Amino acid sequence: MQSKKINKLFFLILTILLINTELFASPKEFISKLTADASKVLASNETKDEKMLKLINLAKDNVDINGIGMYTLGKYRKSLSENQIKEYKTLFRKYFLKSFSSRLSEYTDPKINVLSEEIINKKYTIVSSVLEASDKRPEIKIDWRVYTINPEKLLVRDLIIEGLSLARTQREEFNSVIQNGDGNIEVLFSNLREFITN
Repeated sequence: MQSKKINKLFFLILTILLINTELFASPKEFISKLTADASKVLASNETKDEKMLKLINLAKDNVDINGIGMYTLGKYRKSLSENQIKEYKTLFRKYFLKSFSSRLSEYTDPKINVLSEEIINKKYTIVSSVLEASDKRPEIKIDWRVYTINPEKLLVRDLIIEGLSLARTQREEFNSVIQNGDGNIEVLFSNLREFITN
């Protein structure tokens, strides 16, 4: 009787593991699946708007948009009120999703080879990949910074393209906008609204 209970328990655990395979994926497997899903969307015969909608859903599920948004504010995030932070998160989310999906939707059939992963610490793992060369572009090295603090919900925190961090570049751009507006965060908010509505 005891062995039957153990067998039932074993098969129950095995079933749960099989059903939730993605929850226990390594960062490398996570990026492999994400890039495969994105490539499938981009290679489809759907309209640009349909592709953008699917890419937006992929980003919502797999990118730490709030984390990237707060990072890009740099030192200015410390001086914002709760209402300003709430407004900024809403604006940045819309800005990021529109920017992300519109840029990616220009690609037709990108081939990304995921090569390796390197654990930086308990919070981050860098996954290395290569975007294959085409007639229009050379081979491009892409590193993915994966946030791993919750192993059941891995998230992308940054892309490093040929050594250039997109999150850091965005932070520098936002800081420049704020500085040119004499340190007024509302100038950045206004720029984000303009981008979102155009």
